Amino acid sequence: MKIAMWSGPRNLSTAMMYSFGARADCAVWDEPFYAAYLEMTGLEHPMRAEILAAGETDAAKVAARLTGPHPDGKPHFYQKHMTQHMIDGVDHGWMKQVKNVFLIRHPARVIASYAAKRDNPTLDDIGFWQQAELFDMCDDPVVIDSHDIRENPEGMLRALCAALDLPFDPAMLSWSAGGHKDDGAWAPHWYGAVHNSTGFAGVEGPLPEMKGAYSELTEQALPFYRKLAACRITLPRT
Repeated sequence: MKIAMWSGPRNLSTAMMYSFGARADCAVWDEPFYAAYLEMTGLEHPMRAEILAAGETDAAKVAARLTGPHPDGKPHFYQKHMTQHMIDGVDHGWMKQVKNVFLIRHPARVIASYAAKRDNPTLDDIGFWQQAELFDMCDDPVVIDSHDIRENPEGMLRALCAALDLPFDPAMLSWSAGGHKDDGAWAPHWYGAVHNSTGFAGVEGPLPEMKGAYSELTEQALPFYRKLAACRITLPRT
């Protein structure tokens, strides 16, 4: 099975990659289109030179690998994607050959976390409108909220696996500290917290208070988040 997990940045996406990577039957690929995205846009991102040097800058070659044989012959292939990487000029047709899952998080939490690592984020940077656009392209997409995963990791991962027709593996609930062998070249800048973790962080607190431009950005992103949140996996309340 090929699983494409779509999110914006600062969205529990690395922890989810580590969760699937902890399965003995699953290969992972960290942000396959990142180098192509930087090459095509010319954007300045932290560690740009290292990302371009380490990654594949030809988007067509990336897509061919995403739909081809699984790395190391593993039965399952988990692909951690950033929605903002799927710009004009990147063919989306390969998405028909994978199971598409959308990992969402409230924009106030995303923006607060992103701004701590990179100043002055824009709506284009945080991936919400792109996520909604990709969602509309998919047949039978699956949606899961990072808040729900942190509240009940085992319950939500079991529900996600059921939605994918994939057996649940308890190994998904923990991983070794220090990072994953398939981390992208950008990991030293972005992955500090998850490198220190051995499992999903606990329940999130109240939403951060957003002011000024960040409040405006939150309001811009909210309609896209709410659209997908209405379709998310939920567990029965006891």
